[in-house]
Amino acid sequence: MGKKGKKEKKGRGAEKTAAKMEKKVSKRSRKEEEDLEALIAHFQTLDAKKTQIVETPCSPPSPRLNASLSVHPEKDELILFGGEYFNGQKTFLYNELYIYNIRKDTWTKVDIPNPPPRRCAHQAVVVPQGGGQLWIFGGEFASPDGEQFYHYKDLWVLHLATKTWEQVRSPGGPSGRSGHRMVAWKRQLILFGGFHESTRDYIYYNDVYSFDLDTFTWSKLSPSGTGPTPRSGCQMSVTPQGSIVIYGGYSKQRVKKDVDKGTQHSDMFLLKSEEGREGRWVWTRINPSGTKPTPRSGFSVAVAPNHQTLLFGGVCDEEEEESLEGDFFNDLYFYDATKNRWFAGQLKGPKSEKRKRRRGTKAEPEGADKQDSGEASAHAPLEVVREVVAEDGTVVTIKQLIAAPGSSAQSQSDEDDSPEEAGGPWVEPRPRSNAMLAVKHSRLYLYGGMFEAGDRQVTLSDLYCLDLHKMDQWTVLVEADPDTQEWLEETDSEEDSDAGEGAEGGQEDEDDEGSSEEDGEPQHPLVTPGEQFEDYLPRTELYWVRLARDDVGPEAKEKRVLKVAHAMAKAFFDDSA
Repeated sequence: MGKKGKKEKKGRGAEKTAAKMEKKVSKRSRKEEEDLEALIAHFQTLDAKKTQIVETPCSPPSPRLNASLSVHPEKDELILFGGEYFNGQKTFLYNELYIYNIRKDTWTKVDIPNPPPRRCAHQAVVVPQGGGQLWIFGGEFASPDGEQFYHYKDLWVLHLATKTWEQVRSPGGPSGRSGHRMVAWKRQLILFGGFHESTRDYIYYNDVYSFDLDTFTWSKLSPSGTGPTPRSGCQMSVTPQGSIVIYGGYSKQRVKKDVDKGTQHSDMFLLKSEEGREGRWVWTRINPSGTKPTPRSGFSVAVAPNHQTLLFGGVCDEEEEESLEGDFFNDLYFYDATKNRWFAGQLKGPKSEKRKRRRGTKAEPEGADKQDSGEASAHAPLEVVREVVAEDGTVVTIKQLIAAPGSSAQSQSDEDDSPEEAGGPWVEPRPRSNAMLAVKHSRLYLYGGMFEAGDRQVTLSDLYCLDLHKMDQWTVLVEADPDTQEWLEETDSEEDSDAGEGAEGGQEDEDDEGSSEEDGEPQHPLVTPGEQFEDYLPRTELYWVRLARDDVGPEAKEKRVLKVAHAMAKAFFDDSA
């Protein structure tokens, strides 16, 4: 009896600690969020100027990660919303809506009045009622310098039949967060986990909420049993039996001052509604058999046609106190809830190809495995390990696979090894994390995401397709060359911020000041012929905000930064007219 009481007391203590941490995070982040609310409100003012629906055929969307890719319930369309992009110095957030027509292989940008504010790491769920509805909850907005965060707690619905956005205001919902997960269950939305972060503090969640799609009301669930620890970025899917599966995820905790330790979870839980007891749920930990995914975070999830849950890619960060080593993946796993078993997704093709293909490129031809072992090892991919020391002293270890010198020349000179003789090239997506997945007509669609190359974060905009019945090979629908992507060295922005009074940086920058000013004007975003200022400003605003922040200094309020940014943009626009 004593042990039980002690355990209960310990449990109540943990709840108190979590409540204290949430209050602490909330207090410290309130000031940050107030600063960002002005910027968000400004963007909403610009969006409010859109008074009619405009559908514009366009090229594929720009690179992004942490967006949502959803399947239209009635049409052969995929719906892309939101996301983020980082160019080394500046963070861009989006609230654009794109439609990909699967049969026509075309993209359309759809501008709809009064959309949700710009965000990433939100959740989007499609339900069939009313001609199709896309429900979106939460996510985050970041300042252009990526130092401040605003976490949304709003709920929106896009009525697909009428192409109208509606904000649904209902009390009692989850607190502001991102990295949470949400699924449609019967006529409810079920939401789990996520995290909230400010400059100095953070908190991870393991709470569960339901939103009734008939009454438009939130309810906080209190499942019995032992459930998952707080986390974000987990797998959440509905089983054929009507239960909800939670797998993996990521969380971190502070081990000492300014030192955090991350955890890549690999445990699995079942959330089940108790029969005959409405609103009562129970957690059960499960231990599936089969080939489980290796530890990772940032993986992407979709539901296959046979109700199996599909997991793609991610990154494994092996953290030590002063170093971070990351390996990115492009593998597939399937979870069969009926058998409670994991399966590795194997594509049909020569095994030798899988061993020798370069990341994100064509594989070695089939004839390559006919070489003797000496030649094979000589032309196998090489692993290059680089250590990058950040400004704070953190050592980041990056692993990359590159083709060995002479391997491409050998394959071209050997007629027996040509792609044509081998039955065509083998293509696969680059390893990545935080990509977007969707399944339509038994085909898996993969869009975007990111990977690291040395000290660069490369954001992708490619689109791949895989037939889940044939499981033969990936098809490239949109190609992207990451080598052509803009990347601004982080040291430039760090020197700017250290200069204090908004100076250009160190002595070298001052020496080159004249040449930079001479070359400065052409670097501003150009005005396109016939473009009005009302269109030019939204398109280029983030650029001018960054320029204005450098000019007025880091201590200036967002409202002042915006005024200066708009004045600079107007002056340049008028001079260009």
